[in-house]
Amino acid sequence: MCDNDANKEGENPEKVYQKEQIEDMASSTVKSGRGAIHCLTIVGQIEGHQLLPSDNKTTKYEHVLPQLAAIEESEEIDGLLILLNTAGGDVEAGLAIAELIAGMSKPTVSLVLGGGHSIGVPLAVAADMSMIAPSAAMTIHPVRLTGVVIGVPQTYNYFGKIQERIVRFIVDNSHISREKLTELMLKTGELAADVGTVIYGEEAVEAGLIDRLGGLSDALAYLHGEIERRRNK
Repeated sequence: MCDNDANKEGENPEKVYQKEQIEDMASSTVKSGRGAIHCLTIVGQIEGHQLLPSDNKTTKYEHVLPQLAAIEESEEIDGLLILLNTAGGDVEAGLAIAELIAGMSKPTVSLVLGGGHSIGVPLAVAADMSMIAPSAAMTIHPVRLTGVVIGVPQTYNYFGKIQERIVRFIVDNSHISREKLTELMLKTGELAADVGTVIYGEEAVEAGLIDRLGGLSDALAYLHGEIERRRNK
């Protein structure tokens, strides 16, 4: 009979599991007397149906989707903290993750650190409470596709439908108006060789895109407050 590596080294099995969570899935669950919070990181590019080069830092949607389902179903997890530092990526994969977050019954908070660009915008607003660090940036622009594009009316109609899905989701899950969001998306002169806008922490809050400025302690305080409120309800 062989002991596992954790027992051989005299390590706490729970700490070993947390370490594996962080290394393998970029997530962790921390329990305290105030409740159990799962921390999920969404970083780099959101990888969809096609594999990105191995030297790219990516978040794979096939890893995140079952994690979210498990968090929602788990009786041992009380809230979800989402740390965002993403350059964007696959639109449909990003929207799939965002829709799952928006549909969770447990309290959720997102915190944009560094950047929450492109499809990272729907991911940020999907949580019950969205926060952004003062120095963080968010790039808002129309849908773009790379590769061969067939120049027929159906292609442009398809682009328009994708764009509408993104706009509707952002407007429904934040306090920004459709008019303001469209203005930011189509603004010229902000981005080199492109249309769109880069906004920073305070600007994102003023526009109604993000709920409030904050940091890690603010995000955790919100979650603990919601957990306590729901327990006492």
